[in-house]
Amino acid sequence: MSSQTPVPAGFVGVAGNIGIKDPNDDFFTVVSRTPAVVSAVFTRSRFAGPSVRLSRDAAANGNARGVVVIARNANVATGRIGARDAREVQERVARAAGIAPEELLIASTGVIGRPYPMERVRSYLDGLPTEFPPADLDRSAAAMMTTDTHPKIASAKVGGATLTGMAKGVGMIEPDMATMLAWFFTDAELEQPVLDTVFRRVVDRTFNALSIDTDTSTSDSAAIFANGAAGEVDVVEFEEALREVALKLVRMIASDGEGAGKLIEVRITGARDDAQAKRVGKAVVNSPLVKTAVHGADPNWGRVAMAVGKCSDETDILPEKVRIVFGDVETFPTEATEQTLERAAHHMKGDEVLISVDLGIADGDFTVYGCDLTEGYIRINADYTT
Repeated sequence: MSSQTPVPAGFVGVAGNIGIKDPNDDFFTVVSRTPAVVSAVFTRSRFAGPSVRLSRDAAANGNARGVVVIARNANVATGRIGARDAREVQERVARAAGIAPEELLIASTGVIGRPYPMERVRSYLDGLPTEFPPADLDRSAAAMMTTDTHPKIASAKVGGATLTGMAKGVGMIEPDMATMLAWFFTDAELEQPVLDTVFRRVVDRTFNALSIDTDTSTSDSAAIFANGAAGEVDVVEFEEALREVALKLVRMIASDGEGAGKLIEVRITGARDDAQAKRVGKAVVNSPLVKTAVHGADPNWGRVAMAVGKCSDETDILPEKVRIVFGDVETFPTEATEQTLERAAHHMKGDEVLISVDLGIADGDFTVYGCDLTEGYIRINADYTT
C-alpha cells in the first residue's frame, strides 16, 4: 500500500515489524536515493541514548541521506551493549540502502533501560530488500508510535517542491533543543547553512514551544533532509511552509498528549523580549493547577496569575500591568462576574483552550502549546512498562 501523504521525489524506504512488543510495525527507514543535506537538533539530556550520539556524528558535517527508527525500545541506559547494538543497526540498514553508515541517522523510542532484542532485529534486517521501494511515509509515521493514539504527519508544497514531516510523542515532552522524534523530507534545493538556519529557527517556535509534562526525553531528535530533486525554492516561502507543517505536528502532539482531552494554547504578549515570554508561557502551560482547571473547564484565572507569579526572577512583571484572558473573555484585571466566568467556562469546554496573558512591559511575544492533566495520564504511565 503506497503512502497517501505526498512523498518528495527521490525518497525510498521500508517499514515493518521487528516484533519488539506487538504485531504492529515498529521499524522504518527512509533514505534519499541521491546525496542530501541535513539539519538536525537533539536532546541535551545527560542520559542521551547511543542513537542520539550516533546521529549527532552523522549530521555533524551537514550531509546525511536518511534515518532509521526503532520504536517501543529506547535503547537508553544500556551501556556498552546498547552502543554496540545501535551501531550494528545503523551499519546493517545503511548497507542494505547502499549508503555509508555515516550518512544515516538512527533513533529509538520506547522503554528506557532495556537492550534491543538483537536476535529478532538481526533476523528482520537480514530480510530487507536489495532495492528499497518508494517510501510510504504514512506507514512510517505509524511505525514509530508508542503511546500515541494516531500517526502524526503533514505536508505542504513550496513552488515545485514537496515538504512532508512526521512526528511522534505524547508524553515525556519538554523539549530541550529538539523534541520527541520528528523527521522532515523535502526535494527542495537549499544550501546546508541556509537549511540549518531556517530549521533551527522553526524548531524554536514550534517544537521547543511544546510541553506535555515538563520531562525532557533521553531520545529527542528532529531532522530535515533535502535532496534538491525538485530544484531551488524561495527561502522565505520554504520557511513559512516548514513552520506551518511543524506547527500542525505540534498541535497534533499536544492534542494527543497522554490521557489528554484538550489542547492548551498559551499566548504571552507584552513581554520584555521573546525569551521572557517563553519562560512565562511555559510556567503557565506546565502548571498542574492550570492543567487540571482546564480539564474541568474551570476558568480559575487565579491559577494563571499564580503561574505567572512563580517567575520570581522576572522583576519587571508587575501585577497592575498584567491582563489575563480565556478565549476572548478578560478575567483580570476586569472584575470576573458570574456572567463573565460562565462565558469563559463555555470556551474551556471545547477541545482547544486559549489562555492569553499580556505582561504590559514591551513587545516580546511567544506562544506555547500543551494539554490538560487527566486521570488517564497517571494510568498510562503507572502501567507503562507492562
